[in-house]
Amino acid sequence: MQVALRKLKQLDPWIALPYITLCIIGVIMVYSASAGIQMQNGGSPTGYLIKQSIFAVIGVAIALFVALMRLSILRNSKVLKGFFVVLLVMLLYVKIFGAAVNGAQGWINVGFFSIQPAEIAKFFLVVYLANQFAHYNERQETYSLTKAGYPISVAAVLLFLIFIQPDFGGFAINGSIVVVMFLGSEINWRKGVWILLTSLGLLIVGLPLIAKFVVAHFHGYQVNRFVAYINPFANNNGVGNQLVNSYYAISNGGLTGVGLGNSIQKMGYLPEPNTDFILAIISEELGWLMVAFILVLIMIIVCRTIQIGVKVDSLYQALLCYGVATFIAVETFFNIGGVSGLLPITGVTLPFISYGGSSMVVLSAAIGLVLNVSRHYKRARSLMK
Repeated sequence: MQVALRKLKQLDPWIALPYITLCIIGVIMVYSASAGIQMQNGGSPTGYLIKQSIFAVIGVAIALFVALMRLSILRNSKVLKGFFVVLLVMLLYVKIFGAAVNGAQGWINVGFFSIQPAEIAKFFLVVYLANQFAHYNERQETYSLTKAGYPISVAAVLLFLIFIQPDFGGFAINGSIVVVMFLGSEINWRKGVWILLTSLGLLIVGLPLIAKFVVAHFHGYQVNRFVAYINPFANNNGVGNQLVNSYYAISNGGLTGVGLGNSIQKMGYLPEPNTDFILAIISEELGWLMVAFILVLIMIIVCRTIQIGVKVDSLYQALLCYGVATFIAVETFFNIGGVSGLLPITGVTLPFISYGGSSMVVLSAAIGLVLNVSRHYKRARSLMK
């Protein structure tokens, strides 16, 4: 008991406190965003509140468990291989047997909530690639692009299965984790980095052209998101309705908002008000100041995670931090971009705030990794004094 308490005292407050605060805000806002429309539809106004509260409690418990466990467990080859096989089976299952939700086959329904394998893949890629890239460094072997082929191939298989669901948001976030951890390793990647950066630059600059091409040559729900991105107001009564109502919510809120629970857009006008577009409801009810506060809390977690990664001596622990920071930062970026119309809507949730069990559990486990690394770093420093 005393050992556990000592370990708890070593947890980094710059990670733990913002994380807990965001979880609390998330529970409150999920209730506010969902209660009214649930009552209109004859459901329980507290249904999502109860579920999100349970997800948050489970998430905190998982974060503590991961924070206090031995990291060597996550480096065990049998554990990683078993993890990969289970994840591979889950991704294949959702593609073959999964029911389509918003155009994507990405969920396994287990009754109380649905499991989203693409979310679990984010955690797996962080722990797997960190172990693989650090392996050669610890043995003082040269790790070339050729040797990097195996872990990159494993990642490519998972990314492909996520892409064909199709889940473009999940694909982009998981892909970003792979790229950042690849660049953060000690692989001799200089020959390929300029190609990578040039490709990313062309992708960002050419996004509107890509969107027009997709609209002209493809069909389906995913294409509708590009249609809304190109000109939402021209499609206000159709595919652009969600984004237009997001604009209205953000505009209505102003600096301080119309008051908690007083959103108009959540009452049937803005679809997914408690998941993808919860930030628009927060903006309407609590204003841009609360939005800024939430984003500052997320930024503190991301920046502190990167800072810890820079300080630690272990490449494995550093890569864990870089992977988690990328996971949270890119997911936040895609959610903000979708809500504000800067990016096509991808169905990406706002970390720690949006409703969702898979997202909360995986994000909490990722936070636990950072807390674990920070705890080891503090312990090592205290032993050196």
